[in-house]
Amino acid sequence: MKIINVVGARPNFVKISPLIEEMNKFSQIEPIIVHTGQHYDYSMSKQFFQDLNIPDPDIHLEIGSGSHAIQTAKIMMGFEKVLLQEKPDLTLVVGDVNSTIACALVSTKMHIPVAHVEAGLRSEDKGMPEEINRILTDAISDYLFVSEVSGINNLLHEGVPTKKMFFVGNVMIDTLLKYKRQAEETNVLKNLGLESNDYCLLTLHRPSNVDDRDGLKNILGALEEIQRNILVIFPVHPRTRTKIQGFEMQGWIDQMKGLRLIHPVSYLEFLGLMSKAQFVLTDSGGIQEETTVLGIPCLTLRENTERPVTVEIGTNIVIGIDQKRILEESKKLINGDKKQGAIPKYWDGNAAGRIVEILLREISNEAC
Repeated sequence: MKIINVVGARPNFVKISPLIEEMNKFSQIEPIIVHTGQHYDYSMSKQFFQDLNIPDPDIHLEIGSGSHAIQTAKIMMGFEKVLLQEKPDLTLVVGDVNSTIACALVSTKMHIPVAHVEAGLRSEDKGMPEEINRILTDAISDYLFVSEVSGINNLLHEGVPTKKMFFVGNVMIDTLLKYKRQAEETNVLKNLGLESNDYCLLTLHRPSNVDDRDGLKNILGALEEIQRNILVIFPVHPRTRTKIQGFEMQGWIDQMKGLRLIHPVSYLEFLGLMSKAQFVLTDSGGIQEETTVLGIPCLTLRENTERPVTVEIGTNIVIGIDQKRILEESKKLINGDKKQGAIPKYWDGNAAGRIVEILLREISNEAC
């Protein structure tokens, strides 16, 4: 059984790692890793392969940056050649990036079955490019592996047959649980001169937050007050750094002595930072999940989330980018008023095992 596993961006690497490890346990599976090159910065790509012991990609498309249309088109053109050459039995895609929909679409048109890991998540905000990618990928996939109950409900609402759905848990959490202790043993806090629970961690990368001058200004306005009460550590996404400079906001940031901008860090270092933070401010989807499992309070700088279980039973609170709300919720956390959370069902470190077991069973049954 030849399975092509598609990766292209940081969240993909974290999700694919346990799947490849699980596939390698079975002699009847030949896993092939295709890296589209959607993330081309070393610290956001190659470093993750090293941290997570992922084998080097068998095929690298080296697509690089571009608009959504250009990037998606280039991936499709490159991936078609891969499928013609490899003739796989299955294409496995993860998450919701452009690589996900591009490779799923090419595979479907070439009559190659598609498995989508992390299916069914919905923010109900079609202004997010990722939402479009999610909906379209699920519509054309043959195996839909769901990480939380909302995913099943969303797919049922969209008329997806139940035989395509499999509630398996969260592969990103497989990786987190495996590497948590190793991450805590890194020197990242020592190297940055930090003490446990003495800082908050910030990530910003979504276009709705960093491409809009007023939106970014609003967030920075809140941070100007927050950093007076707690040190804010901000690993800056390359795209976000470009926007800050383009909007001529770097000088303003430089005046905030409690806001420390650092270069992107490795997966293990970031996990180490996150596990020791007092709380996290983010617009990332995956970080909402990781903080829930770590028991770290998370304030999500968005108007919605495609991961409602992190709000319903986890440590996440969706607060948008209203400056007053950001300050109010941050002040609560600084004063020790923290939301208590629980671990969602099947977020136990065994999701990849369930997925591979199902693929072996289902594809074998179809072959018979």
